[in-house]
Amino acid sequence: MKVLGSRKILLLVGGGIAAYKAPLLVRELIANGAEVRCVLTANAAQFVAPLALQTVSNHAVASDLFDPQREEQINHIELARWPDAILVAPATANLLARAAAGMANDLATTLLLATAAPIVLAPA
Repeated sequence: MKVLGSRKILLLVGGGIAAYKAPLLVRELIANGAEVRCVLTANAAQFVAPLALQTVSNHAVASDLFDPQREEQINHIELARWPDAILVAPATANLLARAAAGMANDLATTLLLATAAPIVLAPA
């Protein structure tokens, strides 16, 4: 039996050095039964390639608040409604501070405000 069943997990990857481990985390979540989609902050993309996350998750990686390729949908609303839970890993001090202040200046922080799903923070 898979621990996570068929749960949908949205992984928000913050821009800390631990971001390089995100593909391994995605593989573990999937191995335990989860479906995983990923969102990268701009700084996270300096530590882990979006293509690596896309390859292990089998889903496109989101990073922009408005995706010109998908004008028919509002990206952050669609993503906020999708998961059973959001996992923020690594949750950098910057990302935690912006979330605590209620800022919504990028896709990651906007999702944290827009979702009704439980949020799990894994500090860097």
